[in-house]
Amino acid sequence: MKVRIKFSKHGPTKYIGHLDMMRYFQKCMRRAEIDIKYSGGYSPHQIMSFAHPLGVGMETDGDYFDIEMNSFSDKEDIMSRLNAVMATGVRILDISLLDDKAPNAMASVAAALYKVTFENGDSFLPDILARVEQFFGQDEILYTKETKKNTLEVDLKPHIYNYSFSDKEFECLVDASSAGNIKSTQILEALYAYCNVAFDKNDFLVNRVETFADAGNDELHNFVPLSNWGKIND
Repeated sequence: MKVRIKFSKHGPTKYIGHLDMMRYFQKCMRRAEIDIKYSGGYSPHQIMSFAHPLGVGMETDGDYFDIEMNSFSDKEDIMSRLNAVMATGVRILDISLLDDKAPNAMASVAAALYKVTFENGDSFLPDILARVEQFFGQDEILYTKETKKNTLEVDLKPHIYNYSFSDKEFECLVDASSAGNIKSTQILEALYAYCNVAFDKNDFLVNRVETFADAGNDELHNFVPLSNWGKIND
């Protein structure tokens, strides 16, 4: 049976990379004696897949991974056993039993909600706040993206679904699909460049608030938290 697990990660654990987090959760499954399913063959491994790898230095309140289990007893019991072996800063928030035909978490990701604040609690400069609406009102929001092979200029605007700005906080709902994945810090970097202000991403704390699937279409989005996507009703 397919199970989706929602977790949060805060504090020093934000500096643990994705591959190490995968190994960490595999060890937690063994320590909590979860009846997780293993692949066959000469080198069996736990059947586990993550929705959307989190960048190093980012925190999260809404990340997910899927596992397959041989048996599923009680949601609260499984959560309790897992949280009992979690490191400080990592917490299991929810567990959903999925329909057998539900697409996996990675293939389902369509959008993510991010909250960006200053690490030290500072406020955005008045020059930035004064030009926010003008910046987002542009026909295009161009950003130069560097890859391992080349440099691309991309238009971020079609991938920004919603945003809010206050003196100390920036929230944005953005495209997180494999086809158009963008980062909240890319938007901020483009905004700072628009205002001719130096930008340092290390000044900011980024928190992924939630990760969504899309129950709508390209014309009318209907974003649904991954915890409810493909879920069998309790």
